[in-house]
Amino acid sequence: MKQKFMELFNPAPPIDQMDTSTPEYRKAYRYWRIRIMYTTMIGYALFYFVRKNMSLALPGMEAELGISKAQLGLFLTLHGLLYGFSKFFNGVIADRANPRYFMAAGLALSAVMSILFGMSSTVLAFGLFWLLNGYFQGMGFPPCARSITHWFSAGERGTKFAIWNTSHSIGASLVLILTSFLVVYNWRWAFYVPAGIALVGALFLAYWLRDTPQSLGLPPVEVYKGEVADKEPDVQVSWQQQRQFLVKYVFKNPMIWVLSFANFFLYTVRFAILDWGPSFLTEMKGVDITQAGWIVAGYEVFGIGGMLVSGWLMDHVFKGRGGRAAFFYMAACTIAIFLFWRLPSDSPYVYASLLSAIGFFIYGPQALVGTMAANLATKRVAAAAIGLTGIFGYLSGILSGWGLGYIVDHSGWSTGFLVLIFAGLAGTFFFALTWNAVAPRLEQK
Repeated sequence: MKQKFMELFNPAPPIDQMDTSTPEYRKAYRYWRIRIMYTTMIGYALFYFVRKNMSLALPGMEAELGISKAQLGLFLTLHGLLYGFSKFFNGVIADRANPRYFMAAGLALSAVMSILFGMSSTVLAFGLFWLLNGYFQGMGFPPCARSITHWFSAGERGTKFAIWNTSHSIGASLVLILTSFLVVYNWRWAFYVPAGIALVGALFLAYWLRDTPQSLGLPPVEVYKGEVADKEPDVQVSWQQQRQFLVKYVFKNPMIWVLSFANFFLYTVRFAILDWGPSFLTEMKGVDITQAGWIVAGYEVFGIGGMLVSGWLMDHVFKGRGGRAAFFYMAACTIAIFLFWRLPSDSPYVYASLLSAIGFFIYGPQALVGTMAANLATKRVAAAAIGLTGIFGYLSGILSGWGLGYIVDHSGWSTGFLVLIFAGLAGTFFFALTWNAVAPRLEQK
């Protein structure tokens, strides 16, 4: 019974290929590409329902149970760090797993942890269940990376990954709206109701998602798009061979490490604005807290536009060289941060415009890093490569969260903004090093 259960996670085997000369072949490919895209987007948005459902519950938890802000903050920090490492470890597994069941299992387990968290009343229980939630959350992105890289070719991944990345903002926005109503009754409902929705979503993934094109009798996507295939053949391999691919295309690939460092500084800026945005708007600019909330929301909304435009630029202007688009985005973001800090104005509309610009320019490269890592590592180890960049991204929380808070406490917001400008310049520098980096198959065209 146990063996049968574990076999669910094995990659779906290929079946006899359709005749590629018939109209039905292209029609089938279009149908499945659309289905894979919206299914993974819905599934990943639901991961946010049991990941970003804590923020509005924090005041109620603090008031009812007497838990300190330091303890609550520790939950968030440790959750983020474990999630970053989990993305990598589960990425290694997901590169050889059927996303249909792997992703569904991750969502269901995260939902269960959310329910158990909502039932708890002690710091130890909260910490345990939220840490486990962080690990299971790492089972969400890797199977999506596997699906996108197998169903969409290198020449179009900038745009497709950008569209898919909007699921982050969609999920985060919807769960914030939902929990804002639930916490009025009781903070525990902010964990129960989203978890119930996520469990239904897990069943949807297990029923509706599928594995690779070959498992449905279709050829690799490069055949469908008329592109050069990966250097490594897209066939089932042993774990020993998979480890060799991991070492060759991830650990010994200098561009993956450069991207990882770029991601560290990119996420430093992204998380700093998310975590401290309302604080520096109210304390440094004198903005009302209600206005500050709307201004930071604009940061997220304009970020969606930044993702979509960056993907289009990567594919259609820079011909797969996402580092060029990321370089210009990061440079513009750094300028916007400087203007936000130094521009003499008392208008909240000016602050809102500049913060929206920062959101537009920071979410562009945030969407591109995963695409670039997947292309450079080949789809054989795409999830692991993206997971490695994710570790660096979430390690940035040490600087953007605790580090920035310490600096502002001791030296003020001006020093804090110097740190953010340094992070922006460092990110720009590392993206400049990827100027000519492109997927091997696009180099061959």
